[in-house]
Amino acid sequence: MSESRTIETGSEDILGRIENRIAVLTMNRPKRRNALSGEMLVGLERALIEAESSPDVGCVVLTGTGGAFCAGGDVKGMAESSGTGSGTGRGIDDAIHRQRLAQRGTAGRIYEMPKPVIAMLPGAAAGAGLGLALACDLRFASENAIMTTAFANIGFSGDWGGTFFMTGLIGAAKTRELYYLSEKISAVEAERLGLVNRVFAEDQLEKETMAIAQRIATGPTVAYRYMKENINRAVSGDMGECMDLEATHHVHTSLTRDHKAAVQAFIEKKKPSFEGR
Repeated sequence: MSESRTIETGSEDILGRIENRIAVLTMNRPKRRNALSGEMLVGLERALIEAESSPDVGCVVLTGTGGAFCAGGDVKGMAESSGTGSGTGRGIDDAIHRQRLAQRGTAGRIYEMPKPVIAMLPGAAAGAGLGLALACDLRFASENAIMTTAFANIGFSGDWGGTFFMTGLIGAAKTRELYYLSEKISAVEAERLGLVNRVFAEDQLEKETMAIAQRIATGPTVAYRYMKENINRAVSGDMGECMDLEATHHVHTSLTRDHKAAVQAFIEKKKPSFEGR
């Protein structure tokens, strides 16, 4: 049986555990619909670094407590802060730099880490929270979940990579509509658009998500690493460069023990067992 352990995040705003090769990271501010806090962002980055570097993690699941995924920025907290939005009085340049670091350490790390990350959405994903969900490789939603960019409603242009991730998923025209109008869309509509991979009944979401996460966590981790890099480059890179990199990664994975074992298992009509090497 796989060992279970807690990830020390340094904050109750973000909880983490590793079990059966799955790191489950849970945003935990239910009274604020898991709106982002400074402590949550620091703790999330810390947890992501551990999940990325730990050999006993093959897949990461990001979710939220209290029936919500993440409401985005804490608007009430913004109202109490200074005009720069930093709340420190250190000026706009400092605020921009710190937000850049926070974004790269969370949404950016999710997008680039060499392990699949699943967003499990029990409810609303809005603003920066939507950006975090879109940074993930896969998104599974409860039938009562909603998504909204929300930024236009509070006079923001958008952050946490949402415009980059969404444009790559559904194209510029629909992304403009969802940002300009900031309307709420249902889980079913999000699935139709391609923002959500699958929609499950509320009482089946965790079971179904964890089953898929387990399948990935015990899969060919070396191949997944390069699949993810190939796809990320395909979204924003040059076609020739992407094809060249695909060739490099394909040959590389052909030399792994996982590939050789899987070929033998295929011949013997057995289920392959992957080692991650």
